[in-house]
Amino acid sequence: MRRPPPRFTLALTTGLTAGLAALVPVTAGHAAPVSRQQAYADAAARYGVPESVLLAVSFLESRWDAHAGQPSTAGGYGPMNLTDVANVSADALAAQPNEDARGDTQRPLASPDRPEYTGDQPSLRTLGTAADLTGTPERTLRTDAAANIAGGAALLARYQKDLGVSGSDPADWYGAVARYSGAPDEAGARTFADEVFDVLRSGESRRTDGGDTVSLAADPQVSPATGQLAALHLTKADASGTECPSDAGCDFIPAAYALNSADPGDYGNYDKADRPRDMKIQYLVIHDNEGYYNGTISWFQNPRAYAAANYELRSSDGHITQMIENKDLAWQAGNWYINMHSIGIEHEGFAATGATWYTEAMYRQSAKLVRYLAGRYGIPLDRQHIIGHDNVPGTLPTTIRNMHWDPGPFWDWDHYMDLVRGHADHGAGGPDSGLVTVKPGFASNQQVVTGCDKSGSGTPCAAQPTNFAYLRTAPSDDAPLVSDPKLHAGPGTTDIADVAARATDGQQFAVADRKPGWTAIWYLGQEAWLHSSQVRPAVGFVVTPKPGKDSVPVYGRAYPETSAYDGSPVPVQAVTPLGYLFASGQRYPLGLTDVPADYYYAPTIDLSMPGDHTVVRGHDRYFEIQFGHRVAYVRAADVTVRNANAAS
Repeated sequence: MRRPPPRFTLALTTGLTAGLAALVPVTAGHAAPVSRQQAYADAAARYGVPESVLLAVSFLESRWDAHAGQPSTAGGYGPMNLTDVANVSADALAAQPNEDARGDTQRPLASPDRPEYTGDQPSLRTLGTAADLTGTPERTLRTDAAANIAGGAALLARYQKDLGVSGSDPADWYGAVARYSGAPDEAGARTFADEVFDVLRSGESRRTDGGDTVSLAADPQVSPATGQLAALHLTKADASGTECPSDAGCDFIPAAYALNSADPGDYGNYDKADRPRDMKIQYLVIHDNEGYYNGTISWFQNPRAYAAANYELRSSDGHITQMIENKDLAWQAGNWYINMHSIGIEHEGFAATGATWYTEAMYRQSAKLVRYLAGRYGIPLDRQHIIGHDNVPGTLPTTIRNMHWDPGPFWDWDHYMDLVRGHADHGAGGPDSGLVTVKPGFASNQQVVTGCDKSGSGTPCAAQPTNFAYLRTAPSDDAPLVSDPKLHAGPGTTDIADVAARATDGQQFAVADRKPGWTAIWYLGQEAWLHSSQVRPAVGFVVTPKPGKDSVPVYGRAYPETSAYDGSPVPVQAVTPLGYLFASGQRYPLGLTDVPADYYYAPTIDLSMPGDHTVVRGHDRYFEIQFGHRVAYVRAADVTVRNANAAS
């Protein structure tokens, strides 16, 4: 979600440079590079940190990847996520367009407050502290994986020393691990440390972005000294009233619900409701907030923000803060219909400049929250129901180009959905299936992306993993990208914000044609080609126009028919097609089949006004389809549902 550049105020302990003589410096030399596994072993031995603890902490921060010296969403560098927010550019905040987060054309919002970027407190500076502790230049710690690992080990050793604890038993390092999270609150520190020790118990092994494999042997018997947490003297967050997993360590900080003027329609940042009794909850919308955690919390507490989400997650430790009860309707997706039927989950970070990767701690906590919410509201664990903000359709043809594209091309949907599903395999179709799931991989899928610096010069972004495949007009890498005429004129581009020609991991599409090495899918009314290696066969159903119809309209919201408003004080809401062509012979995957045709009328904060806060329910039936990069809706009466294999 686009928001102004707020002030980051996450507190990390500073002043850790005393007693540096007790720690051995790392000197920059010209020795042959060691494997990443060996780098962990060397750093652990040098600073007296159990190697298993160092590996588990690093896994929670980065999954042992170095990210080519690019910062995390919290301004952290390298496998140990050593933080230096001063190097995260405020220009990232120009990456998303302004948007009416409410997305209700019945009641457009006033312009939100957009505070100026004022910088960030100098407390999030573990990179500088690690440089002092090791004698290694900060620039080296950002880009040299082995030096970065040593810097993280030095920090852990210092935290352990400050606690007055010694020994090589991993169980005795719980307090140091909790402090490494950077959490200012006990719940966040505990959750991070618990996750680290879960990794210790289960073990891990994976191939890193350095090309070598790092492994951590399982230690199922480790029982950490959790009582050490008290010695950190962290604040205790209020968890009462939260709708969270019991082991997630959530807190509740209410978003603003208040008037801004004498006008009862000028208020923020959400609407009172009684979901799921009056409106079904069937989507979970994944955002990044284009800002820092504390600044976003403050922004959502300002009623002039005219935007807020149900949840906000902190990058460093994955801490979850709920800000709006799920029964109420958050202004978060930019489409009123999606808002009516969704819960918004914000993640600290930036989709472009200064933030190219998301921490494992945040991925894990977010997945835990999604599993909890899906179970509570009966939401299937698939990409038709768990969508990115970039998958939310425009409400009208005129709003399409202002819709958002977060969490961006660097969100690892493949890994995230594995965490959400518990690595369950949802099956695949045969080689001739009429339906495919986009699976380009992530780590090895380094597509060309430009414009991260938002300079307008088309400068390539730093090479990094991406979550999408480009779509072309013909089965050739030289063919132009397909177009989205409602988004902009001409073919799609490689600009980071341009989703015109992108199919993202986990999305499903109907097969239009096949050529050696290539597969064409139906996409925004046209055939779009991608490499066959980027998809896998799937099973499911597709929709096509009913016989006799040359084309059918596609909608961005499933509003009721006009007659549904008879006898109601609620003004009739137009059911306006988005203007794309869904022609006879084309097929699109069937997503949600139980799509309510309804509209929630909530133009003021005054719950006593006649007709205000009323749900109008229609009799029209809609289906959700994957029409392009975003989802869309068609009337069930306009289409025929077929088995994807039978339709191929």
